[in-house]
Amino acid sequence: MAVKNEFYWRRLHSLLGVIPVGVFLVQHLFINHFATMGEEAFNNAAGFVGGLPFVIILEFVVIYIPLVFHAILGIYIAFTANNNAVRLSYFRNWMFTLQRISGIILLFFIAWHVWETRIQKALGAEVNFDMMADILSNPIMLIIYIIGVLSATFHLANGLWNFLVRWGITQTPTSQRISSWVMGIFFVLISIVGIRAALAFAYPHWFF
Repeated sequence: MAVKNEFYWRRLHSLLGVIPVGVFLVQHLFINHFATMGEEAFNNAAGFVGGLPFVIILEFVVIYIPLVFHAILGIYIAFTANNNAVRLSYFRNWMFTLQRISGIILLFFIAWHVWETRIQKALGAEVNFDMMADILSNPIMLIIYIIGVLSATFHLANGLWNFLVRWGITQTPTSQRISSWVMGIFFVLISIVGIRAALAFAYPHWFF
């Protein structure tokens, strides 16, 4: 793609990774975190979201279409970018490489997660606490899920750092250094939320 067009496509890619995809991820993790309060709390929270008017249209417009675009352009960036992490060993180059790796992991994880939940719902299954507990009671599935959660939270946190730079919000070395710390803390906090939710499904007796 032409340099000028690539600049705008990458900015759009960055924007969609934050709004709406990133916002949805945070909301999804917090809905799942209701599992730590018990089966009924999670089912009520998930049922409220699932019962929103025009939920199918909302999912496609707000989640699936932006996510597919972000993923396709992300694949292009991942396989055409010059990854210098091993040669240069700069922190940001490593973050750049890990961003691409986490993105590839997420392609497979999201496909698996959609199959296990949304596709099964379309086939007649009910997405509730019991479904998630049944999936994550398998230790291998639990490990896969936690890897997926960590890939998603890292991808979002580091993507937010890149978003702030790409959109001209953090331009100075000091602002970028502060942003690194803020996003690092954000990554830890939302990772804890996601992992606690997974463990609540797999080992509910640990929480209640």
